[in-house]
Amino acid sequence: MATIKDIAQRTGLGLATISKYLNGGHVLDRNRVKIEAAIRELGYTYNEIGRSLKTSRSRTIGVVIPELRNLFITTIITAMEDILRRQGYGVLICDCRTDPEQEAEAVRFLLGKRVDGIINMAVGRDGDHLLPVLERGLPVVLIDRMIPALEEKADAVLVDNAGAARAATEALLRQGHREIGIILGPREVFTSRQRLLGYTAALGEQALVPPERNILYGDYTVEGGYAGMRLLLAAGVSAVFVTNYEMTLGAILAVNERGIHIPRELSFIGFDNLELSRAIRPRLTIVTQPLREIGEAAAELLLERLAGEGSPRVVTLSTAILDGDSVAGPSFNQNRNVSR
Repeated sequence: MATIKDIAQRTGLGLATISKYLNGGHVLDRNRVKIEAAIRELGYTYNEIGRSLKTSRSRTIGVVIPELRNLFITTIITAMEDILRRQGYGVLICDCRTDPEQEAEAVRFLLGKRVDGIINMAVGRDGDHLLPVLERGLPVVLIDRMIPALEEKADAVLVDNAGAARAATEALLRQGHREIGIILGPREVFTSRQRLLGYTAALGEQALVPPERNILYGDYTVEGGYAGMRLLLAAGVSAVFVTNYEMTLGAILAVNERGIHIPRELSFIGFDNLELSRAIRPRLTIVTQPLREIGEAAAELLLERLAGEGSPRVVTLSTAILDGDSVAGPSFNQNRNVSR
């Protein structure tokens, strides 16, 4: 059976460095790679339970998300896990089905598994479900959604949602559109509120107040986008901004079902997915978020706190608009037969 001395001989590293790695400490990346390669080659095994009891570290991070089948979320998780794995951490993922009670239950479950910290795309708005984590002195990183009550207590990685929605709406306004519809996520979600602010701010600069029929709240699903798009078409909008990938797909299905031509009859700006933009004809104009950067920043913030470095802070990342062929000036023949 291989021993720590065998690892030292194989890697040329000192016993202290190898012991530090095995006991959950941080070592240089090049040393970590050597140690992990030697562990695999030698078949070295160690007692994770005993090590966690000794160090009070499980080398495991808990991740609580609202919906695992969401492309936005899975892309972020993949990037996050890549960073954490390179530092010797495993990840436990809990899908709370966008239910605050299940979210709180997931946090309790992860605490029972002795995770070293939690990354959370929060569903609950007050942050109470994360207080037991903070009370134990464990780090928390919020992604995508800020909880005001936890400012200065938890790190957060956000994107400029208000700026993204404002830029998309301004792009439609520059083409002469005035009846601009928007499909948001759930009304109570932080990102929905921020995107609504950006949308109304852009319209306000043109002295425009959107009627309530032009503002639809969905649920970040294909079905939600489809239903919202049908209502906006009935309202007679000349342009639409859809604020999530799954809802973008659903909205396009509704448009195609009605036989409406983009952009001649309807201008359209979608969200998040480059592959979708390339696959649909005409090619969609979309707002892009730095998904990998969100995941990487969340992992790096958590690692900083685990190393005892710095204090909680908010990282805000920028979005961009990828121009396609789905935006043009408004058609003045808006008398579409909405039942077709």
